[in-house]
Amino acid sequence: MTHSLTARTRTHTWALPAPDAEDAHRSGLELLQQALDGHRPAAPICSTLGFRLVDAAEGRAVFEGEPGEHLLNPMGSVHGGFLATLLDSALGSAVLTTLPAGRLYTTVQLGVHLVRPVFADTPPLRCEGTVLHAGRTTATAEARVTGAADGKLYAHATTTCAVIGGPQGG
Repeated sequence: MTHSLTARTRTHTWALPAPDAEDAHRSGLELLQQALDGHRPAAPICSTLGFRLVDAAEGRAVFEGEPGEHLLNPMGSVHGGFLATLLDSALGSAVLTTLPAGRLYTTVQLGVHLVRPVFADTPPLRCEGTVLHAGRTTATAEARVTGAADGKLYAHATTTCAVIGGPQGG
């Protein structure tokens, strides 16, 4: 078996999501809506791995991503970390949509189940996160990664997030 040693390059750009003074008065859903509307930059991890936020509503967030050879592990399939990050992003963003101004979250538990391999030529994937519980100090959510066109299940996950005050002590 011959392996190609031809180097490939991948370029991506990002903008830092610099908070402004008004952010302390915006709910989590408002912050995500600003990103969807193009008034706030996407999280840099999105361009790094090749996925994007496509929808957000109270208790729900949806991302879509394209697998590619830049995500391959040594066995020739897409690294599970891509799916775990896609899931964590949808889960956390779904939790964020339930938070009032001045509140943040941080993931404290992430359980991921990979049920189907993803390859470089796998068609685009869709990941939808849904909140199960949104409390004062904790939140839980579940998410699924499916084929955007065919609905095939590739992975699913659950999370527990700690809900905390923001940098201004909210």
